[in-house]
Formats: sequence, C-alpha cells, structure tokens
Amino acid sequence: MDRNVRRLLNRVSVVFATIATICLLNLFHHSSRTCFSSSLTHTHLTLSRAPFPKSSCDAFSRRVSSIEARSAKFRSSRSFLRRVHSLSVSVFDPIRSLHLLSNSSNVLCVLAGIGHAVDSLQESGVTDVTGVDVIDYPPLVQRADPHNLPFFDGVFDLGFSDGLVGALYPIRFVGELERTVRRGGAVVLVVAREVANVEEVVGLFKRSKLLEVRSVNLDGSDMNLIVMKRNGTKSS
Repeated sequence: MDRNVRRLLNRVSVVFATIATICLLNLFHHSSRTCFSSSLTHTHLTLSRAPFPKSSCDAFSRRVSSIEARSAKFRSSRSFLRRVHSLSVSVFDPIRSLHLLSNSSNVLCVLAGIGHAVDSLQESGVTDVTGVDVIDYPPLVQRADPHNLPFFDGVFDLGFSDGLVGALYPIRFVGELERTVRRGGAVVLVVAREVANVEEVVGLFKRSKLLEVRSVNLDGSDMNLIVMKRNGTKSS
C-alpha cells in the first residue's frame, strides 16, 4: 500500500514539475518576443507613464535620462523659476543698488543646492558665477567642500549663500567665504529670521564689517539679508 502511494506521489511530482517547466519556457519566450521585437521594429523605445514598471518589459522600455537632461527639466519647473525670480527681486537687486554687484562681477555661491542663485545671477546678466555644494548638480553646481573651498584667496568679488544653517561648522564656513572674497568685496548671507540671530551671524565674521541688514521675503519666507563688506583686516 505504501509503495503504491509513493508511486502516485512521484507521478504527481513529475507532472507538476513538467507543467512548471512549460510555463517558465512559455513566459520567457513571450517576454523575449514582446520586449525585443518592439525595439527592433521601432526607431525609439516608448517611455511608460506608469510610476513603477509592471513587468520586466515595461522596465526595459524605459529610457534612462542623463543628469543634465533631468536638471534642464527641473530648471523649467514653476517652483524653480519662482525661487529664481524671488532671489533676483529680493536679494540680488538690492545688492546691485549697493554697487556691490554688476554684470562683470565674479561671484561665488556656496551651498548652492540645485542652483537657484546661480541661475538667478546668470539670468540677470552676470556671466562669471560659480556654484558649489557637497553634491554636484550640473551644469549649475559643482562639488566642493564649503569648509575647505578649492579657490585661491581673494579671487571673487562677491560671496553669497542662503545655506548657513546647513553648515556643519559655521565659523569655518564663513571664514572660507571671507578668504575667497577680495578686499573691498562683499559677503552676503540670507538666513531665516526665526532660525538665526543677526548679531550671532555677524559675530562669525573676522575680516568683514556689517554694511546692511534688510528684511526680505524670499519665496514666501521671511528672511534677513545680511551684507558684509570685506575690509581685509583679521580681528582676534
């Protein structure tokens, strides 16, 4: 009796294994024909609109965009353009009125993020703008340590940042901005009113004097615009 049961179970196992093998072969044949025949008969692959691929074929048909292409698409978004416009009106226009910024200025933007400030300056006519952050975002922002900038002393006319609160070592961060800006140039910071005290921020500077503090609204947020004039002397 036990022998007959084992024979029956063995036959059932063989049948199911055969069915599974046939299904796998059919699935592989169907996937190969579906995925690759379209790529051979069409000049380009169709980009799926689904948020996630539903199958291996769907994933195969998706194009991989370059960083530059994704960056260009994002720079055309409403949120990006709104931030760029706000920086131009609330920050860079006032700096121009102080005669600290012109189209011929050499400007450094530190902790530039995805490049709002860089794009805003370039759109206003400033051609020599360098943006740096811990993560590069080509073509507007290159990678560099904001606490150890890879630039010679005094090579920029203006240093700008709206990312002071993101600096690990604020004193070192400000010191590097001062070092790379020439004597007579300016360092401009934008900080949220409720986050940073103006006196504390000004106290971080050792080679600059306070020129102006102005309340501005940057893309819906209340900020302080702090303008420091680089005087060349290092205080203790």
